Amino acid sequence: MTGKLIVLTGPSGVGKGTLLKALLERHPELYLSVSATTRSPRAGEVEGVHYYFYPRNRFEATIAAGELLEWAEFAGNYYGTPIAPVRSELALGKSIILEIELAGARQVAKIFPDALRIFILPPDLTTLETRIRERGTDSPEAILRRLEQARVEIAAQDEFNYQIINDDFETALADLDKLVTGV
Repeated sequence: MTGKLIVLTGPSGVGKGTLLKALLERHPELYLSVSATTRSPRAGEVEGVHYYFYPRNRFEATIAAGELLEWAEFAGNYYGTPIAPVRSELALGKSIILEIELAGARQVAKIFPDALRIFILPPDLTTLETRIRERGTDSPEAILRRLEQARVEIAAQDEFNYQIINDDFETALADLDKLVTGV
């Protein structure tokens, strides 16, 4: 029996990570795929738990070797999903969640057309901007870039099997839970 591949996408600041954390607390049997990146670790991030932190030359070699399920360059850094752990966990019958950006989700859809693809939406762009600003991790210029990118990503929401609006957290979590577990 093979597991289910679940792709979770949405603009930066929409609450994907918070929803995913709560979902994984409810369902520890789910496997969260760990992405690789060339960006520096943020405070509290642990190698192999939050990301695999690669130097740029290693990431590029991994791309060339075809060892990534998907990859993209975002905000000057590479991000990608090592394919071996995904295939291994699926073969063991585990359901795997990828929390990835739009470009990566499109790549995964080509390789795994039967993946469950879920797009998380903000209630509106004003709310999204407030959430990004309240994180306090981005410069004003970076916030503007993230909002422009969000407009592009939101325009692609119909490419996904399901859309969830993260307006009320508990409602969005319940919707996500139902889609992922089928219950």
